[in-house]
Amino acid sequence: MLFHLIVVSLNRSFGTRTVYIGHKEPPPGAEAYIPQRYPDNRIVSSKYTSWNFIPKNLFEQFRRIANFYFLAIFLVQLIIDTPTSPVTSGLPLFFVITVTAIKQGYEDWLRHKADCSINECPVDVVQQGKVVRTQSHKLRVGDIVMVREDETFPCDLILLSSSRHDGTCYVTTASLDGESSHKTYYAVQDTVAFRTEREVDSLHATIECEQPQPDLYKFVGRINIYKDREEPLARPLGAENLLLRGATLKNTQHIYAVAVYTGMETKMALNYQSKSQKRSAVENSFNLRLKDTVLTASVKNHLLSNSTSLVCLPFLLQVIRAFTDFLAFMVLFNYIIPVSMYVTVEMQKFLGSYFITWDEEMFDEELGEGALVNTSDLNEELGQVEYVFTDKTGTLTENNMEFIECCVDGNLKMRRGHVCGLTNMSRFKAGLCLCRQEHEDLFFRALCLCHTVQVKEEETVDGIKRGIHQGRPTSFYISSSPDEVALVEGMKRLGYTYLRLKDNYMEILNKDDEIERFELLHVLNFDSVRRRMSVIVRSSSGECLLFCKGADSSIFPRVVSGKVEQVKARVEQNAVEGLRTLCVAYRRLSESEYKEARRHLNEAQLALQDREQRLAQAYDTIEKDFVLLGATAVEDRLQEKAADTIESLHKAGMKVWVLTGDKMETAAATCYASKLFRRSTQILELTKKRTEEQSLHDVLFELSRTVLRQRSISGLSVDCLDFGLIIDGATLSAILKSKQEGAGPGNYREIFLEIGRNCSAVLCCRMAPLQKAQIVKLIKASKEHPITLAIGDGANDVSMILEAHVGIGIMGKEGRQAARNSDYAIPKFKHLKKMLLVHGHYYYIRIAELVQYFFYKNVCFIFPQFLYQFFCGFSQQPLYDTAYLTLYNISFTSLPILLYSLVEQHITTERLKRDPSLYKDIAKNSLLRWPVFIYWTCLGVFDAVVFFFGAYFLFDNTTFTSNGQMFGNWTFGTLVFTVLVFTVTLKLALDTHHWTWINHFVIWGSLLFYVIFSLLWGGIIWPFLNYQRMYYVFMQMLSSGPAWLSIILLITVSLLPDVIKKVLCRAVCPTATERFWRITVLLKLFVSQAVGFAEFLSLIFLIYHYFFLKI
Repeated sequence: MLFHLIVVSLNRSFGTRTVYIGHKEPPPGAEAYIPQRYPDNRIVSSKYTSWNFIPKNLFEQFRRIANFYFLAIFLVQLIIDTPTSPVTSGLPLFFVITVTAIKQGYEDWLRHKADCSINECPVDVVQQGKVVRTQSHKLRVGDIVMVREDETFPCDLILLSSSRHDGTCYVTTASLDGESSHKTYYAVQDTVAFRTEREVDSLHATIECEQPQPDLYKFVGRINIYKDREEPLARPLGAENLLLRGATLKNTQHIYAVAVYTGMETKMALNYQSKSQKRSAVENSFNLRLKDTVLTASVKNHLLSNSTSLVCLPFLLQVIRAFTDFLAFMVLFNYIIPVSMYVTVEMQKFLGSYFITWDEEMFDEELGEGALVNTSDLNEELGQVEYVFTDKTGTLTENNMEFIECCVDGNLKMRRGHVCGLTNMSRFKAGLCLCRQEHEDLFFRALCLCHTVQVKEEETVDGIKRGIHQGRPTSFYISSSPDEVALVEGMKRLGYTYLRLKDNYMEILNKDDEIERFELLHVLNFDSVRRRMSVIVRSSSGECLLFCKGADSSIFPRVVSGKVEQVKARVEQNAVEGLRTLCVAYRRLSESEYKEARRHLNEAQLALQDREQRLAQAYDTIEKDFVLLGATAVEDRLQEKAADTIESLHKAGMKVWVLTGDKMETAAATCYASKLFRRSTQILELTKKRTEEQSLHDVLFELSRTVLRQRSISGLSVDCLDFGLIIDGATLSAILKSKQEGAGPGNYREIFLEIGRNCSAVLCCRMAPLQKAQIVKLIKASKEHPITLAIGDGANDVSMILEAHVGIGIMGKEGRQAARNSDYAIPKFKHLKKMLLVHGHYYYIRIAELVQYFFYKNVCFIFPQFLYQFFCGFSQQPLYDTAYLTLYNISFTSLPILLYSLVEQHITTERLKRDPSLYKDIAKNSLLRWPVFIYWTCLGVFDAVVFFFGAYFLFDNTTFTSNGQMFGNWTFGTLVFTVLVFTVTLKLALDTHHWTWINHFVIWGSLLFYVIFSLLWGGIIWPFLNYQRMYYVFMQMLSSGPAWLSIILLITVSLLPDVIKKVLCRAVCPTATERFWRITVLLKLFVSQAVGFAEFLSLIFLIYHYFFLKI
């Protein structure tokens, strides 16, 4: 046992693990059998369990300073004698906590339900030579698993064998890296022959591999195969042998594979970002205001509690009395930040979220679905986005490649489906050059042969078996690259059909309906450094041909003949149109040249060290002396209005970063097509290829100098600089790793951020899911702390969606993982424009006004109470009646601001969509900054002083009623309260831009309700009250003419400064929104013809509305 623990610990310390295939002990004389413990295959994405839900949820909720503050107030009311009842604080707090707990509990229950459905999926395991069906969570490391076509891999597996004779299988990894194309994976040649359950079960082998790590594209290991007392055969294992959890088996009947990583150790789970509760910037802002207000109130109450009456008491009693007075005053003044504000905010967010789901413009007819809101806590954050991180495949594009054009020797042969004069035999007889016909045939054959496309026969179409259609087999193509499928399908339309790869022979059907067979000798796979791929084939006549296709920059330097200038002109024209172009070339190989090429390739492929470098050298030696044939153009169809959406986001002041697992060339072409990059954009590359030529340090500092020098020369702002940055996953890892290793010259994070901030757009390619989240986190943690938004459609985007401040999922073709884990879900990328520029704009304006207005009206409410203490000997005597204290924030002033925060539109929807720059007016939390907050606070203090001292001077003149009675303290408080209610309500009416009948009903109805309530509360003797101090007070006040005059005068004086300030601000420094309203008014003045009294009144109302109500 001790030896076992020592070996296990050594394995873990050296970063390796040993997997025993089928849990079989190695043969006698081999290495010692040391079983190791690994986690089961259970996936857990939920946050709570049944036993920790209540304490954990309460802990998280009371981490919010608002909840903790109101809990403290409630406990104080329970412990000591306070002027108000504990119910006024406890009941709203209990309501908020309960509703939030139910909401979060329901969301976590859905995650539990999703986990159970995954963990209980049936899986076929080979045990004792038979296939046994079990549940996914019961899988263990070392189990041999059988996976059938179209099934998803239950864990990370090493491929042993497949139904294909060559031991390959085809897989889609859309849920991992966003690529929905087919990828080829390989079994070790020594295990390919194990094709049945009994044969696989008889395999004696072990796998030594690295410990789990999240990089999807990296795997290092080896398999040791034991045979009849011989030395074990050791074969290397790489990423091409590892089948990842979440990927799907395609075009292969079945495979056998062994589990190496299970459960939360799979690469997919390691790339999963744990879900945490998000807080909006607005909530953080008014929490900060709460801290400062509570601190101020505490100091103020402490000073007030030191009254002279404590001097004659013993010191201990003085301390106790001072502390209880401090708590009592805190309770009395806690209405400045009432819990009803948080209730109103929660209601506004919850009800306001329905406007997104009800928006008919965000409904997609094809999907039959509209936008969804998974959390309403972040509505206003949609109006504060500064960085947008988007996936490419399925988000910006439809992942649907279309063959657009091909040219031979610069002459068009096909353009957008129209054949442009193919050469035929009759035209040859007319004297056309034989060389042109030869190049044409070679061009079409090159595109039919130079690819990794696989053919899948269509056995059923609409439930009917159709092996032959119009004399030809019906089939469709699959490949790791959608470009290749588009090219092969394009050739099919031109009369050259790729049929199949059988027994290492590629078959094509030419335009004369003759089948041609070519022996496939070698495939020189595509890579992002070479930017090309090649095949070496032998024709039926025995001639060896090397066909190559690739980017123009990698083909033209290797061409020795051909019409380069003509082809280059077509390539450049197609590039301007945003099409993805490829050049095609060929080379004839003599037998000696082929043998030399084969020798180079075999030596490089058998190398166990530096295999990639040696292969690159072999490819470079072989791919030369080309004859240029022509070029092609393929279009990766963008989603509808994707380019318009990105352009609008740029105009709104947002930075757009594309994070994709796709190749750099593919992603860059999409960025050009979507107008993320323009032809005038200067591209800065920060890629592995460049860092191999120069050190990372030199490249970073060179790019930094380029950007900063251009910025100083141009004198333009950062937003006006037209730089575009391209970075790949390997370079990003080096940058982040340098930060972890320590400071100094290797700390490149800040340099990278500086470069990114000075670029109008950034493309991050070959990104693992966790790297996407790291990019988002990097920007979030920068010194500006910008608000980030991430949008994607696949499971590979979940990590960045969860990391960003706002996560948006697209209901795409790659499943609903992103939509389920997001804060919001939309059908198409184009709907992001309205969600941000319209809904986000409205939400932020509304919630900012709601928060500031609540502070304002409660300063107006509580500051007279503070002033009153100077006139009542600090006796904690309330100025207002208990009913008024309780109902002020619940009934009298709550509905108008709630409705305002739901329906207010300070500018029309159409204008917001037409002019994205209006989004800049609310950027960086502009309406909740300290100057704005101080203005609202000062306005509230001014109004409170007017209320209190206006009524005070009225009473100072010993005003009497008509029957000679003098006003008492409750009449004084009622007069102040009446002016207060009318002033704050009319203030909101002046701020309202969008009037509907509901606004009129709620605003005037609230004032009417206050009057009726006061009449009933003071006009009836209520039997359930022990004493009724407000009896006949309100009627007595209204019976006095001076009281009426005072109410009207004080309301006018209170509202006047705010109106004057807004008129002056609009005249001196108007915002873009205010300038729009000025233009609107002037246009109406210009086109209006005041021919009648009604038109004249309308014009006057419009001007008044502009200068007073619309300010």
